[in-house]
Amino acid sequence: MSKQMSHLDNIPSTPGKFKMDKSPYIHNRLRWHSSLVKLTFWSFIFLGLILIFFFRSPSSNPLPQDPSRRSLRTYNWGGPSWEKRVRSSARVRSRNGISVLVTGAAGFVGTHVSAALKRRGDGVLGLDNFNDYYDPSLKRARQALLERTGVFIVEGDINDSALLRKLFEVVAFTHVMHLAAQAGVRDILKGKSIPIFEAANHGTVARDFTYIDDIVKGCLGALDTAEKSTGSGGKKKGPAQLRVYNLGNTSPVPVSDLVSILERLLKVNAKRNIMKLPRNGDVQFTHANISLAQRELGYKPTTDLQTGLKKFVRWYLSYYSGGKKAAG
Repeated sequence: MSKQMSHLDNIPSTPGKFKMDKSPYIHNRLRWHSSLVKLTFWSFIFLGLILIFFFRSPSSNPLPQDPSRRSLRTYNWGGPSWEKRVRSSARVRSRNGISVLVTGAAGFVGTHVSAALKRRGDGVLGLDNFNDYYDPSLKRARQALLERTGVFIVEGDINDSALLRKLFEVVAFTHVMHLAAQAGVRDILKGKSIPIFEAANHGTVARDFTYIDDIVKGCLGALDTAEKSTGSGGKKKGPAQLRVYNLGNTSPVPVSDLVSILERLLKVNAKRNIMKLPRNGDVQFTHANISLAQRELGYKPTTDLQTGLKKFVRWYLSYYSGGKKAAG
């Protein structure tokens, strides 16, 4: 018996009283069970390490980001047909024309500047990310308007360095008109209450309103008088030209007068919400000093507020009445 049982383990499961009945089959089952327990244990350890790594990964649990640093959307660009459209749009048509990359080309000012450059024979390529900060359909309408005049707008982000390098590889731009910005439009013509600020003792608050055509003249004047670049490829040969101009109308108009003109043109009565001007915020009057622009650019605003608002209301009613033919 002792010879037959010599291969068995004689250690009791309950010390001193009971010896487990052992057989080769039971022994093998215990060994298999022990291996399974070990395998399960290490599997959980391995899984735990993966989960720890996953939850500590920046992509899964990002730190609070600076709102000014936004991740880039993915845009489709590149390829022979895309490059052909870029070259065609940027091709100079006039004898002394320039080739301009206009950022924010689907914006209000960008669209008008791009159209004005194209009309005089310059090469124009637009760049815009078509974000939804305000109605994207308006930007798309402007895009269609510019494409009918031969201006192609590349859909992309100005922070995309690869895209910018590609654009400058395809086209040797002579100028860049940087008009990309985060803009907002107030709902003053949608029947909503309009806040109108007044100064202390019911004082008048006036602003220097400027029509878009006059702003475009100033932008083109700055391009036409700009000096050549002082470097390329990151190598600087000298200090770059730096000029700062004010573009305005030089004729401050009370904000209440602006509302009155709109009421008359739209044939509606505005819901005026008179509010006190904050002491630590806005100023009572704004008045652009355009003397430098006049002297160096030949800048001279020609559209008064009454004329400008009449043109604006005509466009507004045409666009939002359902036809949406123009996208000015």
